[in-house]
Amino acid sequence: MSAKVFFTDLQTKGNRSLLDKMERLMDRAGFDSLISSGDLVAIKIHFGEAGNLAYIRPPYVRRVVERVKKLGGKPFLTDANTLYRGTRANAVDHLETAIINGFDYAVVGAPLVIADGLNGRDYVKVKIDGRHFKEVHIASAAFHADAIIAMTHFKCHELTGIGGAIKNLGMGLGSRSGKQQMHSDVQPRVKEEKCTGCARCSEWCPVGAITMVERKPGEKPRAVIDTQKCYGCGECVVTCVFDSIGISWKTTPKTIQEKTAEYALGVVANKPGKVGYLSFVMDISPQCDCYGFNDIPITQDVGIFASLDPVALDNACAEAINRLPSQAGSIIEALSAGEDKFKGVHPGIEWRDQLVHAQAIGLGTMDYELIRV
Repeated sequence: MSAKVFFTDLQTKGNRSLLDKMERLMDRAGFDSLISSGDLVAIKIHFGEAGNLAYIRPPYVRRVVERVKKLGGKPFLTDANTLYRGTRANAVDHLETAIINGFDYAVVGAPLVIADGLNGRDYVKVKIDGRHFKEVHIASAAFHADAIIAMTHFKCHELTGIGGAIKNLGMGLGSRSGKQQMHSDVQPRVKEEKCTGCARCSEWCPVGAITMVERKPGEKPRAVIDTQKCYGCGECVVTCVFDSIGISWKTTPKTIQEKTAEYALGVVANKPGKVGYLSFVMDISPQCDCYGFNDIPITQDVGIFASLDPVALDNACAEAINRLPSQAGSIIEALSAGEDKFKGVHPGIEWRDQLVHAQAIGLGTMDYELIRV
């Protein structure tokens, strides 16, 4: 049986703003049924890395907050700390970054709670029946919330092909130890011919796995990764501005996608009928929002999608993007309408693997009916 996915484009007429259209989407998707009076409602959002401007604009978040309050809910904005260093690896830096990017109370009308605490150790062990995990570490604020609204900036991702609602929940609300479990199949490698010896990757490695080694007397040192220390957080890949660090896989890209889907299942396990999803298919970046910059979007903006099914939603968003031609000036500007944009950006990653596995474990269905609002 197909799931309903609701969609609105970005065209506005008269006095009807995009905020109004988004709220209409929430109405049609049945978001009111998710929230009861007194519910603590987690609004899952990516606050944006410092320097990255592709994240969801705070006024959209404020409208969702206002709607939750009208229903008697008690909303709070949340995300879990990152595995890599960056500007969101602990609650202090994370909150400062969120506020700098416009997510303070005066703008969004709700408090900010870092879901896994000060340093990422505040989590709950949740039992699931997955292929890779029987127990997952879910950030405690997400687990203890009564309901969740996941607001996702849909984009590409260097490990999972697409960064949609499944990744937003699974990777986003896994604790730091959970993120390590999900990344354990990633093994960065140095492309020696491109390495300039700047040492930026070494400075940012959270476990000191990268050292600068002089391979020949008098030659500029190059980065070397200690594979015994490395736990695959991917910080060095994100940090290197010279594209000198690539990704090798201990298994296949499929594994991390399946693990992420299983973590998403753990996030929603204790919330049947209490989770809704809003995806913003605009500023469609070729990389994750965890980068400290954002590149030219791969296609034109599409619109806003809403559903109670994250699998159907991700599939609908991805297919809507692939129906479009690529955008001039983007890194895949040669691709035509109908070609797979995500494989064009990240060759070798089959983004549908996460959807197939998510469907198999009961997170949702890939079949959808798209309803224009």
